[in-house]
Amino acid sequence: MQIIETYGKYIEKWANTNPDRARVLLKLGWEAQNLKYKFTPDKRLLPADRYLAHLMMNTMLMPLKNPQECAIVSIFTPCEILHEAGLHPYNVEAFSCYLSASNAERAFLQQAENTGISETLCSYHKTFLGAAQKKILPKPKCIVYTNLTCDANLLTFKTLAKLYDVPAFAIDVPMQQNEDNVKYVADQIRDLKVFLEKCTGKTITEDGLKERMRRSKRTMDKFIECQKKSADKDIKTDLVTPLFAGMTNNILLGTKEEEKYVDQLLKDIEKAPEKKGKKIYWMHTIPFWSGAVQEALAFNENAQIAGCELSRTFEPDFDPEDPYDAMARRMVYHGLNGSAVRRIEAGIRHAKDVKADGAVWFGHWGCKHTLGAAQLAKKKFEEARIPMLLLDGDGCDRSHGGEGQTSTRLGAFLEMLGAEEMEGGQDE
Repeated sequence: MQIIETYGKYIEKWANTNPDRARVLLKLGWEAQNLKYKFTPDKRLLPADRYLAHLMMNTMLMPLKNPQECAIVSIFTPCEILHEAGLHPYNVEAFSCYLSASNAERAFLQQAENTGISETLCSYHKTFLGAAQKKILPKPKCIVYTNLTCDANLLTFKTLAKLYDVPAFAIDVPMQQNEDNVKYVADQIRDLKVFLEKCTGKTITEDGLKERMRRSKRTMDKFIECQKKSADKDIKTDLVTPLFAGMTNNILLGTKEEEKYVDQLLKDIEKAPEKKGKKIYWMHTIPFWSGAVQEALAFNENAQIAGCELSRTFEPDFDPEDPYDAMARRMVYHGLNGSAVRRIEAGIRHAKDVKADGAVWFGHWGCKHTLGAAQLAKKKFEEARIPMLLLDGDGCDRSHGGEGQTSTRLGAFLEMLGAEEMEGGQDE
């Protein structure tokens, strides 16, 4: 931990005086971590999850190595079409997670706030904006984003497009679920094809796009199978693996690498021992940096995170032979699009798939969509006989930690789940 703190301080220090040097240090540190993932992985993780850590780090390093082959994207942008154009996703939320893991987020958060960005804006977006303003993050080829689920997108990506002076494309996703809106979004994605071809000089073929969409559907079908088969298995994990799955199931969907991960995960789950501890389904992002949450749920015999909402934000009911309709349908019928009830009901279905003993609704600071739905979520989950803990905090910014309260509340919740089991468990 001391090494990481020192590393973060140097990145912050050089960001003020020599951003090129800070960027090189960032890349070298992440490359060193990637070698560790490859040659000395955490043996407590499933082999598939060790591969996933390596895959995710490769994804993060690409923008630092070859930024002109990358497009800055929001997490729920349909990236199959970008991959087909030869562009690698340069994701705002993921990059901020890694800056936070490097103990370097505080200076970038402060930088963004110093330029007038509100303290209440999502810390993932503020961290990325601050790092971009300090010229730590390299200029991309272009920017592609959507208004889906997060109103911070509208400020963040317009600001980045102006800062980097690169072309940007916004996908407008209406909140209502109907066929007219699917057609409206599909037409925008057809326009996105033209935009990407102009930016890259490459042709996006229908056949290539269809093959990626077929792979996307296979991958998500198999991931859901993984979730269901894991329900009766003992699968311990850290706090970042569920986030990695949430990220790659969005920005790497349709790639051979993501399908390889899910194929290996299926094999690993089949070999896993029988379930021991309590299974917790996590709604929204996970504060991976929190010592209190790590102590309660990381590689714990008694309780483990069995699934994360972000890895299953849509049902794979789309026709890959019509790729524009498929990508549009996925966005319009996205689990976080529309009313809070749709999101909650999707979370309950997915929690039941993994036979969750309880769920955590994480109120990430700055996310109005999540904070506003908290009490309704608790009511609905508990009506479905899944006990729920409402836990406030921040997935990226340590200054909003509240570690003592987190430890007390999470500990009491897990103890309550254990007490229920001794009393005979929940009614079926």
